[in-house]
Amino acid sequence: MLNLKYIQEHKDEVIARLAIKHFDATEPIEKVIELDNQRKALQQEAEAHQAKMNEISKQIGSLMKAGKKEEVDAIRKETSELKEKIAELNTKRNEVGDELTKVLLRIPNMPCALVPEGKTAEDNVIVKIVDNVPQRQEGDLPHWDLAKKYNLIDFDLGVKITGAGFPVYRGLGARLQRALINFFVNENVNAGYEEIEPPLVVNADSGYGTGQLPDKDEQMYVVERDGFYMIPTAEVPVTNIYRDVIVDEDSLPIKNTAYSACFRREAGSYGKDVRGLNRLHQFDKVEIVQIGKPEESYKLLDEMVAHVAGLLDKLGLPYRIVRLCGGDMSFTSALTYDFEVYSKAQERWLEVSSVSNFEDFQANRLKLRYKSKADKKSVACHTLNGSSLALPRVVAALLENNQTPEGIVIPECIRAFMGTDIIK
Repeated sequence: MLNLKYIQEHKDEVIARLAIKHFDATEPIEKVIELDNQRKALQQEAEAHQAKMNEISKQIGSLMKAGKKEEVDAIRKETSELKEKIAELNTKRNEVGDELTKVLLRIPNMPCALVPEGKTAEDNVIVKIVDNVPQRQEGDLPHWDLAKKYNLIDFDLGVKITGAGFPVYRGLGARLQRALINFFVNENVNAGYEEIEPPLVVNADSGYGTGQLPDKDEQMYVVERDGFYMIPTAEVPVTNIYRDVIVDEDSLPIKNTAYSACFRREAGSYGKDVRGLNRLHQFDKVEIVQIGKPEESYKLLDEMVAHVAGLLDKLGLPYRIVRLCGGDMSFTSALTYDFEVYSKAQERWLEVSSVSNFEDFQANRLKLRYKSKADKKSVACHTLNGSSLALPRVVAALLENNQTPEGIVIPECIRAFMGTDIIK
């Protein structure tokens, strides 16, 4: 959620920056300022009535001693009327405040100055591409055919049990999933991240806290009877650990990692790009989350990007890093780098990670602060997160890029977890 004071003081800048995300902010920003001014005016009026009530109430004791009953009765009547007026003003102020919050919750985060202009993924900026991009060879199979050939993943069985987008991993396919999860979590822990095992369902407050609600309401699975949401990423429960918390300045940056299943409706997704593991409703992902000081957050972002790149280097997967343009960014992000691995058999790039800085956007919703030792003021933290990594497309690229006539070669870094160096 954007900072109200910043909106009031930099209205034109906010509108201009949100235009980079192709969000017309003129009307909602004007509404925010109008409602904020109304709320402040109601607060001031209530405080003025309260001050008057306090002042005249002081007179009652001396008037009673003087036997001036009529004047005491008049003051008490006036005090009663003031109480009613104050209650009415507070009720109205709360109503205006609720409306203000509803408008604020639907305004996206502002992109930072590094975000390029553009509307679609074609306008993203490639900031790095490795030099080992493979060429498709005759006879190379896409991962869905390899999964069937080696009995690794059963997509049809998943349809039978649940529906499309819920594959069943079996045998060495299941072991490959577990090997990658163990590898990613271990690497993250070795890099200083504390491992968290979070719930897979969250309440609405958690969804609003990290910005999935109300923006992504239609993309989330809802347990309506209990008012829960299936998590789309471990970012949601992990970041909400710090909702309504004032963290110790000396504990920053806070670094957490978590493995979880993730659930996304992916409404409107169809066609060849969703075949096999390319787009699922349930998938496994290891997440990294950092909470830091505002002046350090972009340094932390660079560290996270380098960490994810190191994982892909160890897996030997060809990848590129792109900086997302305004039109391709998420609702909550101020700056995002996507990692894409190359799928040799499909001859295209597949996104496997997004690493983002949200600045204070989530922290404002979460009421996540730290108390500065320098001036004793409470300061909004900056939050960051990244996939480290999402498994489906990593598995797709590993199967396709490592296929040989003898079988699928397992990257050296996960052979100990797999118990074999090749899938035959």
